[in-house]
Amino acid sequence: MTVTPPHPPEEIQKSARHPLGHALHWAREGQAVAIATVTGTWGSSPRPAGSCMVMAANGRVEGSVSGGCVEADVMHNALRIMGGDPPQVLDYGVSSARAWEVGLACGGRLEVLVEAVRSPACPVGTWPLNTLEHACALMAARRPAVLLRTLDAAHHHILATRPEGGLEEPPRDTALNHAALHALTTGRGLLTPDSAGQTWFVQPLLPPPRLLIVGAVHIAQHLARLAALTGFDPIVVDPREALATPERFPGLVPGQTLIPEWPDEALPALGIDSTTALVTLTHDAKLDDPTLETALGSPAFYIGALGSRKTQASRIERLRQLGYTPEALARIRGPVGLAIGAVGAEEIALSILADIVAVRRNGPLATRRGWDSP
Repeated sequence: MTVTPPHPPEEIQKSARHPLGHALHWAREGQAVAIATVTGTWGSSPRPAGSCMVMAANGRVEGSVSGGCVEADVMHNALRIMGGDPPQVLDYGVSSARAWEVGLACGGRLEVLVEAVRSPACPVGTWPLNTLEHACALMAARRPAVLLRTLDAAHHHILATRPEGGLEEPPRDTALNHAALHALTTGRGLLTPDSAGQTWFVQPLLPPPRLLIVGAVHIAQHLARLAALTGFDPIVVDPREALATPERFPGLVPGQTLIPEWPDEALPALGIDSTTALVTLTHDAKLDDPTLETALGSPAFYIGALGSRKTQASRIERLRQLGYTPEALARIRGPVGLAIGAVGAEEIALSILADIVAVRRNGPLATRRGWDSP
């Protein structure tokens, strides 16, 4: 009999936002587990290549491969594969009668690779458990990686990245190396043949984006919740312990994601990377300025500061006098948030998160048109 631990191990907790984290947890509980991965899309398919859904034999499901159109059929096939059938690439397209049966009648086409995890509960599985463990450990450590698989599920390789950039052990095959680097850059999976003609699916495994919020104010309470719902890992920093409390920020962990420290002490230890957005909400130069100085010295993809145009202009002038160039200062989006006429903490939080998403996705609204301060 398998005894379920009261709390998942740390590497599972940290990677559980990704479906693979759930798959590892269930496999360690003693469940048979299958993993379905989108390997190809054409037309109006709703989920990009690399999206995945995981299923346990007891009916638990996390993630999606189509936004709801084909999930039931994928789950039906996954149960057969967990029961001993070989892995399979499922093809759903407008030319197929099955597309109408499962609901994919919107003009797209979707290919989904389904395979079971090899474990004591499913010895016929083709996805090695140690490969799944390695993938989750890398995600927990926020180290981008690439998973290479052949479509017959006979080969699985993880390529980790170096902290300074690039792959730790680049594949010798030139086509696979280029495809791996492309997947890391775009965040999307792709099919590519190697020099011997074998087709591989190249899947990026990227850490979830983070939102570092300096200032445990009312707006931060709503912004942290919205960020978590949108797939970001929120972290709140504020030395004012009366504000940075678990009661005001349920779901954040004191000392880890709820940090009652000065930002110039806390932020360097968090390792701001290119998947990090940072917003300061304090209106207090003692907190704002060190935060922005740290952010400007980092590769954060978004830097925002709350305040009026007058406050923003004063802030920019202080930083200019410290030697920051106009190009560097242009990275600070302020007043922070899209100009949607937001009123109240909830709507302001929504405007901020919308602006972050626009910048992250390089959307049209990411380009401001003359309404932020000089």
